[in-house]
Amino acid sequence: MERIGDKIRQIRLQKGWSQETVANHLGISIPAVSKIEKGITDPNLSRLEEIANLFELSVIALLLWKDEENQQENEELRLLHERLFLRERQIIELQAKVIDLYDQIKGRRSS
Repeated sequence: MERIGDKIRQIRLQKGWSQETVANHLGISIPAVSKIEKGITDPNLSRLEEIANLFELSVIALLLWKDEENQQENEELRLLHERLFLRERQIIELQAKVIDLYDQIKGRRSS
């Protein structure tokens, strides 16, 4: 089961916000935000309401939040990494062919 701190962190990152941004909006310190996200500190109901409001969610939505969009993005990233890896292999193979051709041409000139 995913901890509330993990959910808060994922939503914050999804919004592109820093811990400092969240801390400033909530009127708490950056280390306090970090402790919430790491699960060191469990936020009380009042703090959960503040966080949910900041993220434009209800407390229930915050508690039940699933990062399905992030999972889809992760799958897309995995596929892109796979395609990039294959392209890099093709480039290496083409570079080897160019070097071989260069060596052949150079060998013909010296003969």
